Amino acid sequence: MAAVTTRSFIAFLLIASFGILFAGCGPSSQGNEEEFSFTAEDLARFRDLAKQADMAGSGATAVTDTLSGAVIELAAGQKLPTEPPVLDLSLVKTYDAVRAGPGVVSKDTYQVINEFLNVRSAPNVTSAQVTRLLRGDTVTILEFVDAAWAKVRLADNREGYVSQRYIAKIVSEEQLKKEKEAFAGQYYVNFGFVNVRKGADSDSEKLGELPGQAFVKPVSHDETWARITFQGKEGYVAMQYLSPFLPNFLVRQNTFTLPILHYRLAQQGSLAALARHLPQLKAEGVSFLTMAQFADLLLRQQEKDIRLPPKAVVIAVSDVTAQNVREVSETLTAAGVKATLFIPTKELGLTGITEKTLLTLLANGFDLESGGHTGDDLRSLTNAQVELELAQSRKLLEEYTHGQVRVVGYPEGGVNERVAQYAAQAGYLLGVGVAPDRTFQREQLLRMPSFLVSPTATDQEVLTMVKGSGT
Repeated sequence: MAAVTTRSFIAFLLIASFGILFAGCGPSSQGNEEEFSFTAEDLARFRDLAKQADMAGSGATAVTDTLSGAVIELAAGQKLPTEPPVLDLSLVKTYDAVRAGPGVVSKDTYQVINEFLNVRSAPNVTSAQVTRLLRGDTVTILEFVDAAWAKVRLADNREGYVSQRYIAKIVSEEQLKKEKEAFAGQYYVNFGFVNVRKGADSDSEKLGELPGQAFVKPVSHDETWARITFQGKEGYVAMQYLSPFLPNFLVRQNTFTLPILHYRLAQQGSLAALARHLPQLKAEGVSFLTMAQFADLLLRQQEKDIRLPPKAVVIAVSDVTAQNVREVSETLTAAGVKATLFIPTKELGLTGITEKTLLTLLANGFDLESGGHTGDDLRSLTNAQVELELAQSRKLLEEYTHGQVRVVGYPEGGVNERVAQYAAQAGYLLGVGVAPDRTFQREQLLRMPSFLVSPTATDQEVLTMVKGSGT
C-alpha cells in the first residue's frame, strides 16, 4: 500500500475528530453552550494508535482507529501524533495592534513602535528596569517629563518611565490637526543646556540655565530671543537652542473602501458568472488585490502611512473543492486575475485537494486562506467547536502550504462578535463575512463585509457593487 505524509495523518485524525465532535451538532441557545476539550479518552486513543505504529518496527504497516474503525497506513518509521496540534500565536499581539483603530484607542494611549522598549524606574537609562515592552504594546501617558522621557502607566497599573521617541499615538487624519494644536507653542532645549539671561542680549546678566530636553513655553519670541518665565522671574533664552516639541503620531487610515466580490461555488453557475464579470471589471481599470496583499499593506501601515491603490477590488472564491479547483484556477488564469481562494480544509488530502495542487496555486500567484474546516456556519456551534474549527483549519492549511494563513472566510458568511473573538485568538488578522458594503472601519477587520455575487448578477450590478450606488 502507498505511504502517506505526516501532514496527511494529522489531517486524517483531525477530520476523524471532527466527525466525532460535530455529530449531532446544531444551533444552540446562547448561555447554554457545551464546553469541549480533548478528553483523556481522546488522547489515549491517539497514543494507542501511535503505540501500534511503534510496534510495527521499521517496515510499513497499518493501524486501526478503535473508535472509528478506520485503517491508516504508515510508512516505515512514521508515527501518529499523540497530542492536538499547536498553533503559532506569536503574531496575535501584532494583529491586535493592527486592528486597534483611532476610534478604539483612548486619548492618552500610546503604542510601542520599536522592536522593544525598556520601562525604567526613573527617567534615565541607568535606573532599574521595571519591565520590557514589545512592538504593539500600549501604555497610558501620565505626563511628558521632558522631550526625552514620559511617565507611563502599564496595563497592570504599574508606573514607570519610557523614552518617548519609541512610542506613538495612533490618530486618524481628522484627529491629527487637533492633536498638534494641543502642543502649539511648546519648545524644548535641543542642546546640552541653555543660559537664561535677564535681557535679550548675550552680554546680559545670567539668571541660570535650563538643562537639555527641558520644556520651554515662551511668553513671546522673535527669531533670536524667547521671553520665558524662570524661577518666578522673566528671562530670555536664545531661540537657536530651542526646537518645537511634538510627540510621535502614527497617522492610521481608519476607513477603508475595498469592495470584496465573493463568489460561492456552492451556488450553481457562480464560476460561469465570474468568467463573465472579470473582463468587464478589467475594462473599468480596477486594481485586483488579494486578501494577503491587503494584510501586507495593513502591516506596513504600522510603520508609515500608505494607502490602498485606487479602484482596488478583491475577488474572493469560496467552496473550493477537489472537483472544481482546477476549473477555478483556469478561469482566473485565463482572465489574468489573482484572487483569494478560501479553502475548506476538509477537502485536503490524497483523495481531495493535494499538497501539490495547493503549492501549484501558490506558485501561480493565488492567495490561499482558510474557509473553515467542515463548512458549518460557526454561529451555530459551541465555543469549543468554533475554537477547534478555526484553529485546526488554519493549522492544516499552513501544514500543506508551508506558509502563513492570516485570513478566514467564514463559512456561510457566519460571523458575529463571538466568532470574531475566537478568530483573533486563533491567530487570524482578517475575517470575511457577507454584507453588502464596500466600506468598513479598522475595528471591523475581523468582520469585513463582502458582496455575495449571485450567479445571475449582470455586469452592471457588479460594477455598482464596486463603484457604489451613487455613481
